[in-house]
Amino acid sequence: MSNTWKYLGVGILGGMVPFAFGYILNATSYSSLSDEVIDGNRIAHQVNYSGVPAGTEGFIEASESTINSVVHVTTKVVKTSVQRDPLYEFFYGPGTGGREYKQYGSGSGSGVIVSSEGYIVTNNHVIEDASEIEVILNDNSKYTATVIGTDPSTDIAVLKIEASGLKPIPLGNSDELRIGEWVLAVGNPFNLTSTVTAGIVSAKARNINLLSDKTRATAVPIESFIQTDAAVNPGNSGGALVNTRGELVGINTAIASQTGSYSGYSFAVPVNLVNKVMRDIIDFGVVQRGYLGVQIADINQEIKEKNNLPSTKGVFINSVTEDGGAEKAGIEANS
Repeated sequence: MSNTWKYLGVGILGGMVPFAFGYILNATSYSSLSDEVIDGNRIAHQVNYSGVPAGTEGFIEASESTINSVVHVTTKVVKTSVQRDPLYEFFYGPGTGGREYKQYGSGSGSGVIVSSEGYIVTNNHVIEDASEIEVILNDNSKYTATVIGTDPSTDIAVLKIEASGLKPIPLGNSDELRIGEWVLAVGNPFNLTSTVTAGIVSAKARNINLLSDKTRATAVPIESFIQTDAAVNPGNSGGALVNTRGELVGINTAIASQTGSYSGYSFAVPVNLVNKVMRDIIDFGVVQRGYLGVQIADINQEIKEKNNLPSTKGVFINSVTEDGGAEKAGIEANS
């Protein structure tokens, strides 16, 4: 009988140890760096929505609440090239005839303050290859910025300036955007600071193959742009797309134009995607992604008829990666 009680006591004690450990883990709240510094929804002034989405009141409120959260980003780029002098190498030996040449350039764009402690989101192409980055606030104060991290796959980059007490922009929910909803583009086109234009959401989840030509071979482009007809021009890149409540719903990234200037369509990275990317960059230095292991395509009439599909809804699986998650789950190609 004593052994029975002994074994029973050991069993109870052994069961309580993992229970207590799990309880402690659940009771201890995990707080990441991004949770601490991205404070727009906690401390930024929230616009009292007037309920007039198409009226001047909504535009005025949204403009006034966000204009100080958008910055001007300027860059200096130095590119070094080496040219060989065959005649010099003929007399002095191979490798001696190289002459180094430096080319100096500059660029500009926009950025959005997401933290009162100086974190700023912009486009990767705005600061790509920059040797120096300067951020100019709406009050004309200037700061030298450092790059926290970049993600060419989504064309998003995170900068940091040594400043405090900045006005971060509240983050909205791009999934809740509706076709026809009014939005404002805030940025610095043509080096004109603090410019606001208005338009409507024309489409969502657009894939225009913009990033496939710009990303490196190791990067997988991810496109799900918000399309608007708000006027966006060179210099607007990295600026804010906001709703009439003054909430960030996208980062303005590209225009569709034959001339390089606005001609009716502009595209923004949705804020829900931006939020994931910038938080990973701040917390881990890189963006963490999981891959299904499938190549998909939109279903058109040709694919529907060729594969005897019931409708054009959904997506078509072109191929499945060997030993990937999709294959292990039983998903097959051409389905």
